[in-house]
Amino acid sequence: MTVEELPFGSWPTSTTSESVVSAAVRLGEVRVDGTDVYWSEGRPAEGGRTQIVRRAADGTRTDLLPAGMDARTAVHEYGGAAWWVRDGVLFFANWADQRLYRLEAGGEPVALTPESATPRGDRYADGVVAPGGATVVAIREHHPVGGHGATEVRNEIVRLAADRPSLPEVLVSGPDFVAAPRLSPDGTLLAVITWDHPSMPWDDTVLRVRELATGTDTVVAGGPGESVQEPRWQDDGTLLFLSDRNGWWNLYRWSPGGAVEAVIEIDAEIGVPAWQLGSARYVVLEAHGIVFARWRDGYDGLALRRPDGSVTDLDLPFSAIAAVERADDDAVVVVAGAPTAELGIYRIGFGGTEIDLDTLRTPRDLGLGAADISVPEPISFPSVDRDGAARTAHALYYPPASASHRAPAGELPPLLVMIHGGPTSHALPVLAPSTQYWTSRGFAVVDVNYGGSTGYGRAYRELLRDAWGVVDVADCLAAARWLAGNGRVDPHRLAIRGGSAGGYTTLAALARADTPFAAGADHFGVADLEALAAETHKFESRYLDGLIGEYPAQRARYRERSPIHQVDRFRSPLIVLQGSEDAVVPPNQSQMIVDALREREIPVAFLLFEGEQHGFRRAENIRKALDSELSFYGQVFGFDLPAAEGIESVTVEHLATVRG
Repeated sequence: MTVEELPFGSWPTSTTSESVVSAAVRLGEVRVDGTDVYWSEGRPAEGGRTQIVRRAADGTRTDLLPAGMDARTAVHEYGGAAWWVRDGVLFFANWADQRLYRLEAGGEPVALTPESATPRGDRYADGVVAPGGATVVAIREHHPVGGHGATEVRNEIVRLAADRPSLPEVLVSGPDFVAAPRLSPDGTLLAVITWDHPSMPWDDTVLRVRELATGTDTVVAGGPGESVQEPRWQDDGTLLFLSDRNGWWNLYRWSPGGAVEAVIEIDAEIGVPAWQLGSARYVVLEAHGIVFARWRDGYDGLALRRPDGSVTDLDLPFSAIAAVERADDDAVVVVAGAPTAELGIYRIGFGGTEIDLDTLRTPRDLGLGAADISVPEPISFPSVDRDGAARTAHALYYPPASASHRAPAGELPPLLVMIHGGPTSHALPVLAPSTQYWTSRGFAVVDVNYGGSTGYGRAYRELLRDAWGVVDVADCLAAARWLAGNGRVDPHRLAIRGGSAGGYTTLAALARADTPFAAGADHFGVADLEALAAETHKFESRYLDGLIGEYPAQRARYRERSPIHQVDRFRSPLIVLQGSEDAVVPPNQSQMIVDALREREIPVAFLLFEGEQHGFRRAENIRKALDSELSFYGQVFGFDLPAAEGIESVTVEHLATVRG
């Protein structure tokens, strides 16, 4: 193959915006019912709706939801656990009306819950069918008629008939939040996770077990300084759950009337932050042990805790595990991905002398050779905490990669510093066409797991307490400077980009006199922390108490760290991308920063996507967002775009004036 020499950033690539969305799906949760495997697929080509797919034992796949139905819940706004299945019957929350439906094989969906008095007034999620099959227990998030503000939203556990419409009966009410309702094998006990403002589920939660006949509660675990999640009853009546009481989300067991005992304690994270409901990170195979996923040093993987208590990492090609479910006595089904493959669905068998790996849902074939894929390299680099003390931060570094192009000798690549959302989340070391879109054009990318990220234990996660806009920014600056100082990227072409919380960090990093960044891309980010505290939804309405401080007692700190109040420090061009129906970060957050930059004649581009919420789901909008951002960097950094792609130039206001 002939290798063509072109400047970094301008390389033609087969990883275009069209290829990013073509036949793309967002694989979500997986369930096993008898010999059938079910999973969810978010489909940008279908307006972003979530379809449920059933795979029969003979490999036949069937889409279950009719046109117009979308298995997606708005509980906590982020959703998760919008569907479940039992004996061939699918139960799901429909996005348009948020009612709970029952769908039998070959039938039509039947609504089990009443219509709400207000649009999406009652929302359902995270349900289970009772052992006898007669009832369903689920979360209901109730938004009252005429309600104003997050304080009037009620989160409850309810019970309703599984086979006909009925009025839900409230089982648990009172805590600000409830999650993971799980019935004991005999149906007499209900395990549930609860927490109250101002805590988030990764801060302090409580695991309770309620005796349904009497309403008596037993507190199993949790409280101040302990995050508990993912309770699972076992056939012997014991209850497994994850807790970070030892500094890591590890596995524990409780017996009714007995004490809690450790099952797996390792310096790695089995749990993940509960942004969405329904996490599934471990299963028990009685003859083989406990199969679990665990994060360590920026990579995820599977491990096995054998019946004798020994723990072994499994030699499998995965670096990110989205879900683990029990298939049968000898196998599990996982949703997993790798640095060279998107998420797929696999069956892992333990019944033979060696582990057996079967593919149930193949990842997309993107047509990329090994030389075209940028594989992430975990890096650690020096940074500082909020008080200036030295510490270590972490990231995943993706070098430019192309089999057909190289840069002129001596040229260094531009760098995109990517910032994950949350901020209590982490970078994913799995093949993402939206990342390869950049690396295959000659960009280097560093995906920063700044202080406050998950996967490195509770102490690292809590580095962001009262320090959002300080520690995260310090780590992003440190990553860029470390890579530039080591001669791996061009120090004059550093850019920073992020969405949601990452959008805030992008703005905060640019609103500094000492910023090293020559450009930035803000995807639905926060510009005004005070406005966010007043306007956001219930789930995150007190999140800032832990990230910034209690409001209004710390109002001065909110203003000091709000980019909208630091616009006089902006010098670098910015592109802003926002969904018009975003309920998490309202559009006015983007509009106010754009207006402020326009007034100061700082180069800015602004795209508002009608009908999009928090994150873009429609194929045409995903494409436009990527291509517009590329056009923006081309104009700022001065490189040409591949003519064959026909990328429309985005308007960057005041750029010519600044250059002149």
